[in-house]
Amino acid sequence: MMEVAPDEDAGDDGHPFAFRSRRPMLFIPLPFVVAVLLLILFVIVFKRDEEGQPNRPFLVLILLSVLQSVLSGLRWGYGVQVVGVIAPVIAAMVPPLAYAGVSRLVRTSRRPLPARIALHAIPAAVILLLMVFWREAIDIALVLIFVGYALAILLLMRPGADALRLAPFEGAVPAYRAIIFAAAALCLSAAVDAFVFFDFTWAHGEHALTLISVGNLVALVILGIAAAAASRSRAPDETVETAPRPETTEDRETIATVDALMEAKKLYRDANLNLDRLARKAGIPARQISAAINRAMDKNVSQYVNDYRVGEACRLLAGTEKPVTEVMFEVGFQTKSNFNREFRRVTDMTPVAWRQRKAEG
Repeated sequence: MMEVAPDEDAGDDGHPFAFRSRRPMLFIPLPFVVAVLLLILFVIVFKRDEEGQPNRPFLVLILLSVLQSVLSGLRWGYGVQVVGVIAPVIAAMVPPLAYAGVSRLVRTSRRPLPARIALHAIPAAVILLLMVFWREAIDIALVLIFVGYALAILLLMRPGADALRLAPFEGAVPAYRAIIFAAAALCLSAAVDAFVFFDFTWAHGEHALTLISVGNLVALVILGIAAAAASRSRAPDETVETAPRPETTEDRETIATVDALMEAKKLYRDANLNLDRLARKAGIPARQISAAINRAMDKNVSQYVNDYRVGEACRLLAGTEKPVTEVMFEVGFQTKSNFNREFRRVTDMTPVAWRQRKAEG
């Protein structure tokens, strides 16, 4: 048997076979960890949305974020430079998917699906052309694409809560905030790309790896989580207009019609009620309902509907022995967090505390 000399089989500490500790360890780049977390998020969202109508652009957006993170890990963790050929094209597909996901809650376009797909494929096509004819302009083009779509999303959200006409009123806050965070993530990614471009121009890429590793990963995580939250199709509880105007006779008539419908049909018990459906039931344009409630009551339609839900919940809590969870479902809420938040907004108390107070009084 061949012997190994002591100075070859002992490490610095003198222990035999200590050389084994010098073998290169498997390096797992942080982007791979982020990719796994985003993939888990996708599975959770996919299973959650199986029973309802999924927001497919948001689901694809999460998967695309997984792919981007993997490509980033291969390029900057293992030096696989070939992925740099497809990475810009993949990146150009992210903003259109975010916009398409938001649009599904707003219904802004009457164009047929093939036309919408062709329209949102333009950014990726532009990047492909630049890769062939003008590679130096790719970074700037990506910045413009990300910023442009971020502004477009913010413009969609300009009316506030009631812009999400197809989103159920019940879970209002998470979707609105998620959409704003998604727009912010697009802006963050654009800022990172701009900094990297200038870093390569002026500092020969000295800080590029750090910027990409931290900035883009943070943007991907925010974007993935935002897409997951917004895919629950919940409308926000922000006001519709920043500058309230005096109510009109038409506003009072509109609210009277909707009030009568709420009291007679108990529409608020429908957990999937949204502005579009309410408008069809009332025979009044959605924009007119939204503007009337905002001007006359200083709240949006989501809060207006949840006021009815909380009002009936108070009656049931005081007049019956039904469990709080049963009351929650009966009046139209689906989650305890939303029920407790809206109940506290209206009564400044939790449902349990309100019932106890009524029992003592």
